[in-house]
Amino acid sequence: MDSEILINVTCDEIRVGLLEGGQVVEFYVERKRDASLVGNIYKSKVVKILPGMQSAFVDIGLEKAAFLYVTDIHAGMEEFAPFLEEEEKDNSIELLSKRGRPDLTIEELIQEGQEILVQVSKDPIGSKGARVTSYVTMPGRYLVLMPNVEHIGISRRISDEAERTRLRTIVDNLKIKGYGLIIRTASEGATENDLKKDLEFLLLLWENIQRKKDKVSAPSLLYSDLDLVFRSVRDLMIQDVKRLVIDSVEEYERIKDFVRTYFDKLLGNIELYEGTEPIFDAFGIELDISRAIGRKVWLKSGGYIVTDQTEAMTVIDVNTGKFVGKEELEDTILKTNLEAVKEIAYQIRLRNLGGIIIVDFIDMEKYENRERVFNAFVEAMKKDRAKNTISHISELGLIQMTRKRVRESLGRTLCEFCPYCEAKGFVKSPRTLCYEIFRKIIRLAKHGGDRIIVTAHPSVAELLSDEERAGVEDIEKRFNVKVTIRESRNFHQENYEVTVL
Repeated sequence: MDSEILINVTCDEIRVGLLEGGQVVEFYVERKRDASLVGNIYKSKVVKILPGMQSAFVDIGLEKAAFLYVTDIHAGMEEFAPFLEEEEKDNSIELLSKRGRPDLTIEELIQEGQEILVQVSKDPIGSKGARVTSYVTMPGRYLVLMPNVEHIGISRRISDEAERTRLRTIVDNLKIKGYGLIIRTASEGATENDLKKDLEFLLLLWENIQRKKDKVSAPSLLYSDLDLVFRSVRDLMIQDVKRLVIDSVEEYERIKDFVRTYFDKLLGNIELYEGTEPIFDAFGIELDISRAIGRKVWLKSGGYIVTDQTEAMTVIDVNTGKFVGKEELEDTILKTNLEAVKEIAYQIRLRNLGGIIIVDFIDMEKYENRERVFNAFVEAMKKDRAKNTISHISELGLIQMTRKRVRESLGRTLCEFCPYCEAKGFVKSPRTLCYEIFRKIIRLAKHGGDRIIVTAHPSVAELLSDEERAGVEDIEKRFNVKVTIRESRNFHQENYEVTVL
């Protein structure tokens, strides 16, 4: 399926959409003031060792200290498992584990005050600081350079065996001792000269980082990864992407210069959008982005899925909704679940949901139907570029999965917690608040006073003065006190004041 990349540029924000068959399947947004740190390399200082967690906090010059796990110090190959052939995994992990001495504790590997080279592997998410690793990787267009590793891996997405053999032979001849390489998906069809130029560029970058490291003190930024526009060219422009369309003349010229210097074969695939209608509106993807931050997404049949994201996990629930079907109940449920599979896989990718994900399909009685839905879901998730692990569907119709999380989800990027409900997702009802107020009035009335003034949100004040007036009068009689109800439009619905005069 042919793909396209659309880039919308405004003064402080860049938005990138990857389209497959005219539908946006991946969406990235970057603002200058909170640009991604992933890939940045720092000379850092260890500020605190946490023996109980076998980890450390390191200062990389940000407001929050970065987090370094013991496994990220001797950096196993698990991080690269998705890229490698099955038969290579065990040997590669064993090779690096021996090199890294995993039998050592974090206190034996690093000390407080020590200066070490680290690379950001995950952006700060929520209240957590960035996650870093001392295992540095340098991604290029065709190759990933891995200093101090004797290994060659190849992307699983390159499925043609003849092409895999050709690329491996070329890289075997180019490889330099003391460096490992991963052959990226974009390498498919690349010439030996393309790979050689990419390797030379990466080696030059690494040498510059090494020289800079010796001249600066910690914490210092040694290398900043490409901005979102250039990363889109480097990481998203694979074989099935036919064109990149951008709506900024200035960025269009920057991309052309960048591509002309490093990836000249792509020059003919870069286009400037000159339409009068905004680019995302012209391609009809603004609506998809709006749906991606909504809680409920309707299916064509009339069913719907509901997505709830929490700190610990994301839960996706499937419902039949308006779809009643024309046959047996089991067939109606199966059709709804199969339709939901495609939408869920699409929403996970578009929303960039990460961590633990639970998908609650509608219960199916027949084992073969559960298998059919599970296999359809696994197949739909194969298009996802992020590493994911899917557990078998349970008898209750639940699928548990994990998906690698490197950056915030789309919802957390574009939205903020509701200041009104304080991120609960709900507020106390006016009637509940009325009874809370009654209890508070009674507590205060028992300690004396002739008059009590209640100030509340209009919806609560109205209920107290109307339907719940009998309760107010009962308190006035029992405690010989006058209760005055006042409303304030400045009050949050859950806020009220009860004052004794």
